[in-house]
Amino acid sequence: MQYFFILGNNPTLSLTELSAVFGFDKIQGYLAAPEVFILETGQEINPAELIKKLGGTIKIGLITDKANPDNQAIISQACDLAGKQEKAGKFKFGLSYYGGKKLNLKPIGMEIKKYLKEKAVSCRWVVSKEKTLSSVVVEQNKLTSKGIEIVLIQDDNKILIGKTLVVQPFKELSFRDYGRPARDDESGMLPPKLAQIMINLSQAKTEDTIIDPSCGSGTILTEAMLMGYKNLIGSDISKKAIEDTEKNVKWIIENWKLKIGNLKLYQLDAQKISQEIKPDSINYIITEPYLGPQRGKIDIKKIAQELKQLYTKSLKEFSKILKPKGRIVMVWPVFRISRNAQRITPDIGGFKIINPIPKNLRENEIIKLTDRNTIIYGREQQKVWREIVILEK
Repeated sequence: MQYFFILGNNPTLSLTELSAVFGFDKIQGYLAAPEVFILETGQEINPAELIKKLGGTIKIGLITDKANPDNQAIISQACDLAGKQEKAGKFKFGLSYYGGKKLNLKPIGMEIKKYLKEKAVSCRWVVSKEKTLSSVVVEQNKLTSKGIEIVLIQDDNKILIGKTLVVQPFKELSFRDYGRPARDDESGMLPPKLAQIMINLSQAKTEDTIIDPSCGSGTILTEAMLMGYKNLIGSDISKKAIEDTEKNVKWIIENWKLKIGNLKLYQLDAQKISQEIKPDSINYIITEPYLGPQRGKIDIKKIAQELKQLYTKSLKEFSKILKPKGRIVMVWPVFRISRNAQRITPDIGGFKIINPIPKNLRENEIIKLTDRNTIIYGREQQKVWREIVILEK
């Protein structure tokens, strides 16, 4: 079977997450277009459950056929796919095309509409100004439940044809981000989607112990709870941060009807974490530490030096509590205030940086890793971007 995954704004990070979820050494597939990964598997997957846990995937769908890149062949297959869908009331369909070459969707859409009308199906073609329908448009028009989004994907000299099964739950993610009771906009907040990605990159099993030693308002902890993790530890030097985490944990438990697992919170400096946590007792550390000031005038050299020292000392502490082969998924800041972006270079001691891209995908030009096998994540208007680093003891 072939499934397609429409990747997010950072395809490298999205693909890395998929590789972690399906197994770095086991994932089979390829990039058919810059934002489309084709997964090849002999087993069915559960898209509805999977999309809830993937922070970097916009849509998941099933490839049903392929055609030569001429309209008549595509129309024939697309009409056949639309005709097989169950129909009740007015039937809606949409078209999305992913690929570098031009493809005119209008004649394809018109022929599908004509075909359905000849079958006595009352239908409406959902259109967009873009060549792809957003997850919002797909969801609002119920194309995955009461209609169909037909997806066309350029794959060398063929067009893959499929249908979208699920889209990212953007309403729920927004609610978890902006609806939570405790937020700290001044310090900068980790988006729930990125927290999901970082948790997946760790490859932690749900029974493993995860610690976030700079938990802030608890985004990593609450997302881990939603993903089924039961053994969680959070700490932060700030009393307010711990209070915010407690509020947000309570809110998540109440709104998502979760059972309380084994969660411990400490007000503690990350540089002294071994005072509370036993040596060689933790499987995974997933954290976004203090990234420096987010607003106002910034002395980059001074801040970079201070953070380098902070991270170096913290990593020494992390090494004490991590089990052998234990992993850290960590954010380091990238300052983009001047023309030349500046990274920090903490001493990683006995850790090694893990290349998160499977060997069979590393040569693809879409993959953008730094010279130290990390991934940069950010939006153009941000002054401080994030560098996602995976370390192994």
